[in-house]
Amino acid sequence: MSQTLIAALQNPALYPHPVEGFQVIETHISWVILTGPYAYKIKKPMNFGFLDFSQLSDRAHFCAEELRLNQRLTRDLYLQVLPITGSAQAPQLGGEGVPIEYALQMRQFEGGNLLSTLQANGELTQAHVDSLARQIADFHRAAPVVPDAHEAGTPKAAMAPVEQNFEQIRPFLTDKDDLTQLDALQAWAQSSYVRLEPLLALRKEEGFIRECHGDIHLGNATVIDGEVVIFDCIEFNEPFRFTDVYADVGFLAMDLEDRGLKSLARRFISQYLELTGDYQGLELLNFYKAYRALVRAKVALFSMAPDASGVERAATLRQYRNYANLAESYSAIPSRFLAVTSGVSAVGKSHVALRLVEALGAIRLRSDVERKRLFGTQTAETGLYDASTSEATYLHLHALAAHVLRAGLPVVIDATYLKADQRAAAAQVAESTGVPFLILDCNAPAAVISSWLQQRQAHSDDPSDATQAVIDAQQASREPLSETELLQTRRVETHESGSLDTLVQQIRQRLPGL
Repeated sequence: MSQTLIAALQNPALYPHPVEGFQVIETHISWVILTGPYAYKIKKPMNFGFLDFSQLSDRAHFCAEELRLNQRLTRDLYLQVLPITGSAQAPQLGGEGVPIEYALQMRQFEGGNLLSTLQANGELTQAHVDSLARQIADFHRAAPVVPDAHEAGTPKAAMAPVEQNFEQIRPFLTDKDDLTQLDALQAWAQSSYVRLEPLLALRKEEGFIRECHGDIHLGNATVIDGEVVIFDCIEFNEPFRFTDVYADVGFLAMDLEDRGLKSLARRFISQYLELTGDYQGLELLNFYKAYRALVRAKVALFSMAPDASGVERAATLRQYRNYANLAESYSAIPSRFLAVTSGVSAVGKSHVALRLVEALGAIRLRSDVERKRLFGTQTAETGLYDASTSEATYLHLHALAAHVLRAGLPVVIDATYLKADQRAAAAQVAESTGVPFLILDCNAPAAVISSWLQQRQAHSDDPSDATQAVIDAQQASREPLSETELLQTRRVETHESGSLDTLVQQIRQRLPGL
């Protein structure tokens, strides 16, 4: 009936709007009929275990769920669920009578605006990634917390699909090297689980298991009317959607890295963390990225036909190995370091720190962001920059830095560090965690600093409230670097791009694992 129905629905007379032409997109779980202004999505009567659309009532329910759930991240994209009545040979869309099927009506958009397509064409920008970070952070903050009584998000529930990946992949492999790699990945996943089990339990207790999207990648995001829109969440399986927020974050980060966009993946993680402050879960990131990479590896194997030719099988195995190698990369122990910026406000410290994020995979901790997270939106005139709030801010930054370093990641703290005791406290964090320490002495001509300050104030989108008066006071009270500190210092002329390039090169030479 299904193929007959899809063919019969390609009749302009059935639609209450102009039809520019018909195109049918078929996936393993649905058909999407494109008409020009609108798209109509019809679910296939399939049962894959993790997904059951076999009964008409199931398809009706999940069409309604898809409409409801995608309203959370879209506006005027998912429109309504329409019953299809009549017969497969002579259907009526939204007609009277007993439904024979259901269609989800959506606003049609240009496939060329998918972020995956923009990326393939070299048109994906930092602005797109920043928009994704903002939307996902806002979405996760607002998403309902999964009730404590629900099994979803418990350590065992988090580990079950990880183990399932290995069980389902192994029968497809015959090559000794592939099997050896899979065994090593499984051993790493199991040892990681043992190490992370207390954190996974804590995340459940503290409400980080939320009703997430479940399928965030570049193929499920597009540009509509100039804005990035995330769509097509998981509606058909609650456990896939009821997860730690880091499962969503890890999927997009893995997808970016799979496409060779490491710097954008790092930028995304950094922006997300600054918006949410969820540094506690950072230790889960590689665990979830590896899981998502192996899901992709498994899907590649599942797509191989039983009668695949030798050429087809080789192509599938190449795809599998690419994802398996990506998963393996997440098990590597990274080179860690702690770097702090030192310089007055508006000298370009944030730009320097972001360069270390994108080039070296550091996690950026920003004093202006964390200060406001601690003390709200006071202004410089009402005490946001007084001695007591500054002391508390640096204590908080150093505690976060120690946590991130113990999670196995390098850190750059974006703060002024004008006082010797502030720098000494940061050096103590590096010593206690056994990592190299670096002071980035940020400098620029006074006229450049003043110009950058004016630009920042004009745009009003920077977390810093520092004024020229604050900068003048910082210059007057700045304590010079000692001879000992100078041995740990790299001078950066923030107005010269070559100075930053040299800095990155020097750190890479000192820490080859980056």
